[in-house]
Amino acid sequence: VQLQASGGGLVQAGDSLRLSCAASGLTFSRYAMGWFRQAPGKEREFVAAISWSGGNTYYSDFAKGRFTISRDNAKTTMYLQMNSLKPEDTAVYYCAARRTSSSSNYYSTRNQYEIWGQGTLVTVSS
Repeated sequence: VQLQASGGGLVQAGDSLRLSCAASGLTFSRYAMGWFRQAPGKEREFVAAISWSGGNTYYSDFAKGRFTISRDNAKTTMYLQMNSLKPEDTAVYYCAARRTSSSSNYYSTRNQYEIWGQGTLVTVSS
């Protein structure tokens, strides 16, 4: 079982990035997924979550209106489109997965997730 996050990089404030999280070794369409991030010296925090059907999404306050979470179950991949990036968005972004029996469930806390990817670094310069 593996989650592989990618798409990070160095961008300027106001730019956009799309992160991807490719899953393997699991029945992706039965896992709720989420993005978290961890800035230097800070705790890992919730960014966004999506149910396994893709029909329900949930965002942290700082992500609302700027970030969009989505998934393609056929490609076993989740995405995070990030627009209007700010220097305070600089962090390592992690994807996570949790098996659930409900197509509508999503989760917003770290300890609710079972599987974690390795993270991808996003650096936003001012």
